[in-house]
Amino acid sequence: MKPEILVTGGAGFIGSHTVVELFLAGYEPVILDNFVNSRRDIPQRIGKILGREVRVIEGDCTDERAMRDLFAREKSLAGVIHFAAYKSVSESVREPLKYHRNNIGSLLVLLKLMEEFGVKNLVFSSSCTVYGAPEVLPVTENSPVRTAESTYGYTKQVCEQIIQDQAAAEKGLKAILLRYFNPIGAHPSGLIGELPLGKPENLVPYITQTAAGLRDQLTIFGDDYPTPDGTAIRDYIHVVDLARAHVAALRRLESGRGENCEIFNAGTGRGASVKELVEAFERVTGVKCPHIQGARRPGDIASIWADATQVEQVLGWKAQLTMEDALRDAWNWQVMLGK
Repeated sequence: MKPEILVTGGAGFIGSHTVVELFLAGYEPVILDNFVNSRRDIPQRIGKILGREVRVIEGDCTDERAMRDLFAREKSLAGVIHFAAYKSVSESVREPLKYHRNNIGSLLVLLKLMEEFGVKNLVFSSSCTVYGAPEVLPVTENSPVRTAESTYGYTKQVCEQIIQDQAAAEKGLKAILLRYFNPIGAHPSGLIGELPLGKPENLVPYITQTAAGLRDQLTIFGDDYPTPDGTAIRDYIHVVDLARAHVAALRRLESGRGENCEIFNAGTGRGASVKELVEAFERVTGVKCPHIQGARRPGDIASIWADATQVEQVLGWKAQLTMEDALRDAWNWQVMLGK
C-alpha cells in the first residue's frame, strides 16, 4: 500500500507539481484545497499527466471542525505537506490581518490535529523571506533571521518558530522546513503551471501574460538597487525541481534520521536580476515582452540567493533544471492555456 500524504493547497502552483512528483515517487497524494487561489480543473489536469485520477478534498485549513472530520476519516495518513497559505508580499503589506489569520491560523489547526491523530511527518512550505534583507550573500540556513520586510515574511517566521516549538514538545513529531527561493516555470507537459486568479503578483506570469498580449506591459519595479544593472536579484528555481525537493524531504522524515525539526534552503545557488530574467525569456522564446521601469515596491529587497550546500549534502537533492528551462516551460503553459 502506498503511503498516503495530505497535500494542503495541493491545487496551487507548487502544490500541484508536488502532487505529480509524489505519485511518481510511489506515494498516494491527497489534495486538500479551498480553491480560493487555484483553478478547479487543476486536479483533472494532474490526472491527465498521471493517467489516473487524484483524490481531492475541498476544505479550508482554518476550519478546525472540518479538518477534524478529515483527519478522522483519513486514518492512514503517513504525513502532511503544508502549502496552503496566502503568498503575495505586496498584498500582505496592504492586508496584514488577512495574512495573520490564514497563514498562522491554518498551521495552528493543522499541528493540533496532527498531534491528536498521531500524524508525525510534516514538510512545511517556508520562504527565503525569513532572512529579510541579508547583509551577506549567499544565505545559508544559519544566516540571521532578520526583521521581515513584509507581513507575508513575518508569518513565515512565526510559523517556523511554532513548528520548532511543537517539534521540541511533541514526542515523535518530525518536521522539515523548506525555505523556497523564487519558484518559476511549469510542468513540461503544459498541463499545469502558475496561473494567478486576476492580476499576477509574481513576475513570470506577468511576463508570459504580457508576451501573450493579455497585459499591455510589464513594470520592472526598481532600477536603483545596489546591483550590477540596478534591478533586484533573486534565485529562480524551476517548480519541478522544487517539487522534487519535497519528495526528498519526505524521504528524510521517513528515514528517522536527523533532528526533530530541520531547515533547508531550496534554491539553485545562483542569482539573476529581473532584467536578466526578462532578457532570458525573450531569448529562449523569441517573443518580446514590452516593459517599462517603475519605482520600487514596498516589501521588496535588493538581492537574495541561496547557498544550497546543505540541502544537497543532507537530502541528496540538487536543482537540475535551468532558468531558461523554466521560462520555456512557463511560456509553453501560457500558450497551451490560449488553445
